[in-house]
Amino acid sequence: MAHVNTVLRSVNAPGATLCVDLFRRPDGSFGFEEFRRDPEDVRGWYAVGHYSGAVFPSQVAAWDAAQAQVAWLAEIIAERPDPEKTKGAE
Repeated sequence: MAHVNTVLRSVNAPGATLCVDLFRRPDGSFGFEEFRRDPEDVRGWYAVGHYSGAVFPSQVAAWDAAQAQVAWLAEIIAERPDPEKTKGAE
């Protein structure tokens, strides 16, 4: 089955073997998933968090939940401020 969700944001962990995707479903709800890839495995990315079934009413709610559930993501976000939240703050 083809993926029908639209990825809105994807953040890689250092080393690029883990990532979290924030997505919007066709019904307008939001979700996220944690993925892993191993360099020696040619199959590519595969889900490891099994969070994609959780449904959120907003992008912000999904992103907040992702940061709460995926420990390394919160650390990455703290190091890299969200450009959307810092616009006009210069």
